[in-house]
Amino acid sequence: MSQSPDFFPAFSRGLRGRCPHCGEGRMFQTYLKVNPACPACGVDLARYPADDGPAYFTILIVGHLVIVPILFIPWVWQGPTLVTVPVTLSFLAVVTLGLLPIVKGAFIGHMAYLRATSDQADRHTADQA
Repeated sequence: MSQSPDFFPAFSRGLRGRCPHCGEGRMFQTYLKVNPACPACGVDLARYPADDGPAYFTILIVGHLVIVPILFIPWVWQGPTLVTVPVTLSFLAVVTLGLLPIVKGAFIGHMAYLRATSDQADRHTADQA
């Protein structure tokens, strides 16, 4: 891989779950399992370290864009607890699990743009500090 893709194409391709380099091949072989290589262009997708970043960003997005607005719905505060808690938690679980692969794809697209690979772990870890 001699050249990294531009930011916006790599990021948007990742959002769609496509290879950040060509935009044709699927990034994931299962729900969150990244393909070892792009089926279309053959670029090594497993080399981009997603680690815990997508989970943190997903929690941040769900917390600010979903949980905060839910707190302004009177039904959440006035409804019976035995109904409100399971319904709200089920909704949050569905939103979180639906958003996680999208955020992970965008994160990997950003890593492709930055050319940050797993063999450069000493450059992007707090363990060295």
